[in-house]
Amino acid sequence: MLIRKPAMGWNTWNTFARDINDELIREIADFMVKEGYLDAGYDTLVIDDNWQENERVDGHLAPDKSRFPNGIKPLADYVHSKGLKFGIYSAAGVRTCCNKPGSFGYEYVDAQDFADWGVDYLKYDLCHFPGSGDRKSAYLTMSMALKSTGRDIEYSAAICGEANPGEWMRSIGAHNYRMSGDITDSFGSISFIAQRRMNEHDFTAPGCYADMDMLVVGMDGKGYAAKGGCSIDEYFTHFALWCFYSSPLMIGCDIRKISPESKKILFNKDLIAINQDEECNAPYRERQSRYAQIVKDKFTVAKQLSGNKIAFGFFNFADSKVIQTSYMTDFGIPSYANKTLLFRNIQTGETFKVKDSHSVELDPHACAVYIAEFVD
Repeated sequence: MLIRKPAMGWNTWNTFARDINDELIREIADFMVKEGYLDAGYDTLVIDDNWQENERVDGHLAPDKSRFPNGIKPLADYVHSKGLKFGIYSAAGVRTCCNKPGSFGYEYVDAQDFADWGVDYLKYDLCHFPGSGDRKSAYLTMSMALKSTGRDIEYSAAICGEANPGEWMRSIGAHNYRMSGDITDSFGSISFIAQRRMNEHDFTAPGCYADMDMLVVGMDGKGYAAKGGCSIDEYFTHFALWCFYSSPLMIGCDIRKISPESKKILFNKDLIAINQDEECNAPYRERQSRYAQIVKDKFTVAKQLSGNKIAFGFFNFADSKVIQTSYMTDFGIPSYANKTLLFRNIQTGETFKVKDSHSVELDPHACAVYIAEFVD
């Protein structure tokens, strides 16, 4: 199965963590359709950890009867009836992060159960993995187990950056892989993950995507992953970077209570188009001059898009205002080429021509994103 674009959807963990149940999932499914999330591209609803009973039943994973009294299949059927895909969670270890039964040694049993229940997406974590085990072999085994079912199930390998996953995840059939630890609702966490992503070799391409973890846009300091919250500028910067780097876009906030400003970010058509662009090119970060190292937290990236367009993102990670100037020659458009770009600011709609360079004043932790195309 070829996954041509990064996944988009909603996941329970960042807000609700262990506190999940059948009623919540059905309500979120209704809301995703009613409030336009499905139309915007968010088509997958994922139940994270703690849906399981404390122990296996007759060798199988079983849903917690107090939380999911009707079982998983009727819930998956309900999610499907809304036009959404249904996702579920397990772990490659002996136990999950919530100390529920893991899939270690039961990969083929669990994969078949997931297929029989109508699962479309598996998030596969790495908690309580035995010290004698081999991570690559464990993730390969689940990949083959999923294939053996005959059902198309998108495989999300939540390996948290261990064992250099970018070097081998595509070869074992994973559709996305976590390249870092868990995100929290703070700009420090966002910037840490983004800078790590920028400094890694880029193995993202259609079919397999580096996952920078779930979105915290709209959490506003509430929920399990809350660490004080972020400003709207910080949420916009977060979403823009995840889009430039083709990370899966899994919403983690309570969308029933999201602010209009945060919802507007999640629905930004230009940023979503950057994330979902069919060419899936990695962004190019300009080489910093020795002077730029004085303010090393400001930078510009450019991403070639289909249709001969280019996305430019000017970012400021500093705690103060900066003026970020970038020269087009650093992006392969030298002055002697005598080429002009038409820039469109995706937030303001302003258009203007750029030939040799562009400068923009950026507030702390803010960014400016432009869609550009050659005009002569």
